[in-house]
Amino acid sequence: MSTDVKRVITALAALLLTALAGTPARAADGDGPSAGQRIASALRTSPVYVDESYADAVPPARQRQLAERIRRTGLPIKVVLRPLTKGDAFDGDSDVLAGTVRDRLPERRELILITTDSDFSDSLKGYEWPSDTHQTRDAVSAAGLLDEMRDAGLADVTAKAVDLVAEGKGRQRYEEATADLGGGSPPAKSGSNSGSDSDSGWLLWSLIAVPVLALTVLATRTLLRSREPAPAVPQLVFATARAADEAELRRRAEAEVLALGETTQAADVATTPGLQHALDAYAAAGTVLDEARGLPDLAGVLALVQEGRDALAGSPGLPLCFFNPLHGRAARRTGWRPLGRRERLDVAVCEECADALRGRRAPEVLTDTAQDGRAVPYFELPGGRSVWAATGYGSLTSPLAGFNSSRARAR
Repeated sequence: MSTDVKRVITALAALLLTALAGTPARAADGDGPSAGQRIASALRTSPVYVDESYADAVPPARQRQLAERIRRTGLPIKVVLRPLTKGDAFDGDSDVLAGTVRDRLPERRELILITTDSDFSDSLKGYEWPSDTHQTRDAVSAAGLLDEMRDAGLADVTAKAVDLVAEGKGRQRYEEATADLGGGSPPAKSGSNSGSDSDSGWLLWSLIAVPVLALTVLATRTLLRSREPAPAVPQLVFATARAADEAELRRRAEAEVLALGETTQAADVATTPGLQHALDAYAAAGTVLDEARGLPDLAGVLALVQEGRDALAGSPGLPLCFFNPLHGRAARRTGWRPLGRRERLDVAVCEECADALRGRRAPEVLTDTAQDGRAVPYFELPGGRSVWAATGYGSLTSPLAGFNSSRARAR
């Protein structure tokens, strides 16, 4: 085989890989076709699909009410409420979920889809095919921003989203809801909303796939003969980087605990009313440091040290950032409602996370490991299993109080 032919085949093979990487909906089908098919099959009998993990937030009676509400609109609205986590059948991406469901319902030329939002955990996301005639994207985004929805549960927010889609004034409603935030129309991800974008993407795929596959097959033998197994460098680099981060944070935590201990020793009992509190926080921080199993525990050490310092100062300030305590001390408190829960939490956030919330973006969160081995936001773990999920590193309750409670339960 000539060098020129090899170059052409290599280039076409790379083009094929690029095309495959740019078609997430199909990738999701490959990872979990049963998930997409199961949802699509359910939607053929009812316009509302609710995963069992959301059954408490949207019980069967509310599901039936939503279905009846949708039927009264006369619009082809479908609702899919299910958790999205990186590595699941849809790779934790609401766009992939929407594309997969759309592909599984080819008989429906017109479709309006409301799903859980992968980018922002307490929101919904809207899609419409073949075009955004009913301003679905803005209407669904506006539903969770309205003042009347501030303390509403998932079922009520979904019902409001259906109403706003039927009203057909989504852009206006979104602008009104975000007027005091300085917000405009939410940014659209390419290929996520428009049916024409999706159709053109698959047309491009069909035009390049056949010739590319034919030439790639021709080159396969040569490539396989000469190709050696690639070492798992990315995984090694990732693991090494995380270990380095943990080692650095451990050194920092050790220094912080030592500094707090020295400060408490130098404090005057007569003029420091919070000294005992600081000593208790110091002792707890030392215990957590000795038993720390990862970044969440080491962040807990920093939260306990901060509580001890505040006790010494006699003027407690805001705790560390709720979403990621490694961001440092919070700058303000704000309301935040986890998806699937009715109650709205009052959490302390840093400026970076506050900006993300204002921009309807997902803040950077500290992750922990679930029982099945998945990396999840630390606050999604059961409070009985994680003292940091129970306390929010000081946003929900005192880290020291949470530490003492966990120790009491363990006895």
